Amino acid sequence: MGRVLCAGLGPGDPDLMSVRSDRAIRSARHVAYFRKKGRPGQARRIVEGMLQPGVTEYAMEYPVTTELPFDSPEYIACLAGFYDDWAQQLAQLAQQEDVLVLCEGDPFFYGSFMHLYTRLQGRAALEVIPGIPGMVGCWWSTSTPITWGDDVLTVLMATLPEVDLVRHMQSADALVIMKTGRNLSKVRRALAAAGRLEAAWLVERGTMPTQRVVPLAEVEGGDCPYFAIVLVHGQGRRPEVME
Repeated sequence: MGRVLCAGLGPGDPDLMSVRSDRAIRSARHVAYFRKKGRPGQARRIVEGMLQPGVTEYAMEYPVTTELPFDSPEYIACLAGFYDDWAQQLAQLAQQEDVLVLCEGDPFFYGSFMHLYTRLQGRAALEVIPGIPGMVGCWWSTSTPITWGDDVLTVLMATLPEVDLVRHMQSADALVIMKTGRNLSKVRRALAAAGRLEAAWLVERGTMPTQRVVPLAEVEGGDCPYFAIVLVHGQGRRPEVME
């Protein structure tokens, strides 16, 4: 009897991967990872050169990404079937030997593996290796602490309605906005309405060789890479003793 093991890969730089994930990747005989059709996949890129010779790879290609609205019944049904199928395949493989699933960042922090994890309950032995979340690598790349003292950190999805984004942005001390991509214009408008735009940073591909860190107010266009996060650093509700 094998198991399904998921390794959190961290924010993108292989040097920021845990020793435990590194060992699991280098010893794996079966490796699965998510990717968009026609792309090598970010998770697979991170482990380039780490896999042992003869490893069997399973590219789990998303059937749909941005072709349909993410909250449409068609999109939801399509992705549900995709996760059902791969959970079945992984469960069958794990009846005989281990299979390792790669996951960028931390698997339990908005990771795609969570959808497999819930479906594999009671069907296979499971183990998850945590990783540094991508947002941590992004705020580290700005060389500025994201929070001070009693600051409240709020993590938002850019897919939220604009009115909800504004409401959360107005009440938070520090902000992390994920899933920006084609929602960048909406995020910019919401930050401007909340009076936070001038303090916002766009971090593209944090910790990776192609990293870009720039004030959001200076960014032109309404799109950015999938691996991009908007940050607003907390100013610090600090007691005097901490000054």
